[in-house]
Amino acid sequence: MLRLILALTFSCLASLALANPDFWRHEWPRTDFSRTTVESWTEILSGGPPKDGIPALDAPEFVPVGQKRGLEPREPVIALELPGARPRAYPIRYLTWHEIVNDSIAGVPIAVTFCPLCNSALTFDRRVAGRVLSFGVTGKLRNSDMVMYDRETESWWQQAEGRAIVGELTGRELNLLPSWMEGWADFAARNPEGLVMAQPAYNRAYGRNPYRGYDSSKRPFLYSGELPPHGIPALARVVRVGERAWPLSRLAQEREVQEAGVRLSWRPGQASALDTASIGAGRDVGSIRVRDGAGRDLPHDVMFAFAFHAFWPEGEWMLGR
Repeated sequence: MLRLILALTFSCLASLALANPDFWRHEWPRTDFSRTTVESWTEILSGGPPKDGIPALDAPEFVPVGQKRGLEPREPVIALELPGARPRAYPIRYLTWHEIVNDSIAGVPIAVTFCPLCNSALTFDRRVAGRVLSFGVTGKLRNSDMVMYDRETESWWQQAEGRAIVGELTGRELNLLPSWMEGWADFAARNPEGLVMAQPAYNRAYGRNPYRGYDSSKRPFLYSGELPPHGIPALARVVRVGERAWPLSRLAQEREVQEAGVRLSWRPGQASALDTASIGAGRDVGSIRVRDGAGRDLPHDVMFAFAFHAFWPEGEWMLGR
């Protein structure tokens, strides 16, 4: 953990010195830096790896749930259950090392994403303005959140928002699809006929957590912004629905909350991917489902409180008191 802190601190200092498009154009000759919503280039830092140093995955292979081996019962997966398609699970043990999966399901091109530094797991429709985009990892961070890029225009996209912040497509937004993180055993029990992503053909320590102890830290890495209000710890998990955030600790205590037109349900059974050295052995943080009044799943995110406050500073905190 100390090595990771030192490496990221050095990367942060180096990034501040190079936070200027003039230093980025050799790596990003196709990116239109004249178009941006970023107020100051110092907001964008290098996370360490270069462009595609964290390799996104394309068109992954899947195996039936009953044939999958090696996943721990509480090991987190991103569950995607779209009408007309077999349910799919994307194990966090793979997304920790790749962060983006470009896939298609029921004829819909999607990007399944996970930013470990924000605990943000979101699934997007890759269709924008009449074209299908595919995404990679820039190696850059803003507010400690992954900055993605599309390979077609090399515009940069903020993962937590699904919004283009630099380049030709600046201002465009990706449609968010309902998906959620839960323990592998829960997904498998509910979807015995479902599919789970097969292990990628990369030499990675899949199942090991390179961010050991991160979600017990006092402050997030590569973040110098304002901390959350109301005494909420920076790395406390919150459930974001639109511009509202419910503390996970409240939901774990109350088990079910119905307010602001949504119903949020908590159940145990999911390990934190950012706790122990083994992803499947982390402490139980539970799983969340968010539905509307008709029982339909709604897009949402379970992210760290600092990230919600950074991107939605005027957002509403649903504290229940």
